[in-house]
Amino acid sequence: MTAPTTYEPTLDGAARALRAGTVTSVELTRRCLDAAEAHDDELGVFLARFDDRALAAAEAADAALAAGDDLGPLHGIPLGIKDIITTTEAPTTAQSLILDRAWGPAIGDAPVAARLRAAGAVFVGKATTMEFAIGRPDESKPFPIPRNPWNPLTWPGGSSSGTGAGVAAGMFLGGLGTDTGGSIRIPAAFCGISGLMPTFGRVPKSGCVPLGYSLDHIGPMARAVRDCAHMLQVLAGHDPSDACCADEPVPDYGGALTGDLTGVRIGVDTLTRSIATDTDPSVPGLLEAAVRVLAERGADIVEVELPYYREMVTADMVTLTAEAMAYHATDLRARWDDYFAGTRAIVASGALYSAADYVQAQRVRRVAQKALAELYRDVDLVLTPTCSIGAPALDDLDSLIGGPRGTAMHTGYWDSVGNPVLSLPMGFTADGLPLGMQLAGRPFDEATVLRAGDAYQQDTDWHLRTPEGYGS
Repeated sequence: MTAPTTYEPTLDGAARALRAGTVTSVELTRRCLDAAEAHDDELGVFLARFDDRALAAAEAADAALAAGDDLGPLHGIPLGIKDIITTTEAPTTAQSLILDRAWGPAIGDAPVAARLRAAGAVFVGKATTMEFAIGRPDESKPFPIPRNPWNPLTWPGGSSSGTGAGVAAGMFLGGLGTDTGGSIRIPAAFCGISGLMPTFGRVPKSGCVPLGYSLDHIGPMARAVRDCAHMLQVLAGHDPSDACCADEPVPDYGGALTGDLTGVRIGVDTLTRSIATDTDPSVPGLLEAAVRVLAERGADIVEVELPYYREMVTADMVTLTAEAMAYHATDLRARWDDYFAGTRAIVASGALYSAADYVQAQRVRRVAQKALAELYRDVDLVLTPTCSIGAPALDDLDSLIGGPRGTAMHTGYWDSVGNPVLSLPMGFTADGLPLGMQLAGRPFDEATVLRAGDAYQQDTDWHLRTPEGYGS
């Protein structure tokens, strides 16, 4: 086993330690691989590990740094990649028997993977997901069941399950997730880490298995907001391979992390009117405490109400299932039993919506975007809980996914409107499970979102806490 951690257990902390000479990329990578060797059988983080290639990449990163060739904060940093995003190291499976294993190698590195690799990142493996980034685990299929390191009897969240659990357990220092209904932010909340869904179109999504064409986002997941800023700096920017990718300037995200929120106006919506199930009793107090921290950093706090909240949650599911059905229709007819039970149940529900339903959902999305733009004339950010409960037990997922507790997840609204949203930890339930809050900004204003999240983390340490027995 490698030596204990001698740096802050964040991507940014490791990057600073690399440049101070107190750790090497090889040592960082070995620590991550040791954590995987010790705990992956229990937690189900990886679908494929790249031990030899990762160590070779780490050695090359160390040699480059020694020669004065510094590629930036991600140079030599071990990362995990959700296995719906292609890389050259292994076929992409989408954790499914269905996806053609020749698809990924024909593409090679997705643009996001190529950008991270060019920035010197070390890929340690492909992380588990829900099948095609939707549904729930299925023990009848030959894939790992992702578990939460805070309590392995609970779910790490979907669908970027392995990325969330892997960061929390110290198997990599950051990773890629995707978000169509909350799949970056829910695992971030349940696993006690930070996760950013960028503005729709900010990050190219070609080379990623689609779920909802007009909803899918790729974004960073890591312990700290500052880590997410470093990753977004590399991931963001136009790529012609993705017709949805916006040609917008990419600001200096790291430079925005001033810690000062003077003049930033934050609207708070507790969403209590929209929760039809129980809320963990810790949530209200933790939200109030978080608001106080932001106010002490200079933010002006006001109460707001998100427009068309229920309509946008509904529009997200109508759009997601209809677009997913368009992608999967042929395979569902031919290979129904090869799909996970949860996947086919959700995706096939898209066949129940008419073309008029789908078009109406898109019309309502535009109405809500306009109403939200009016709200953002008065505030710079909106704060809500990410989820109103901690991680559910794996044997109770039916009550959460499509069940009565589904309203406890507050993420789908933002996929419908496409704004950038950050989930970051704000404390724990009485049972010791992480809870998260969301900060959402104007389109393409990730800088302000990250600025506020980082300011909060400068005065709190929830993101630095690790589950007992895990971590590097």
